[in-house]
Amino acid sequence: MSIHFTVSGLTRNLIHSLGLDHERAARHLTAEQNLLLECYLAGQIPESAWSDYVFEMPELEKHATARRRRNAA
Repeated sequence: MSIHFTVSGLTRNLIHSLGLDHERAARHLTAEQNLLLECYLAGQIPESAWSDYVFEMPELEKHATARRRRNAA
């Protein structure tokens, strides 16, 4: 007997927000996501709005963190 289930987007976001996902490489961003990231890093998107974007697209935070680390080095 086997049990099969799928993880919904909401559950996936919850797992991500708890830091329980261990995806190593961030996915490539779409043109729209890349523009959002650039605007956020330039200070044009407030933190509250950025949090909403990250909730919907968790890979944005991975890219933002990687970019900050790269710029700090």
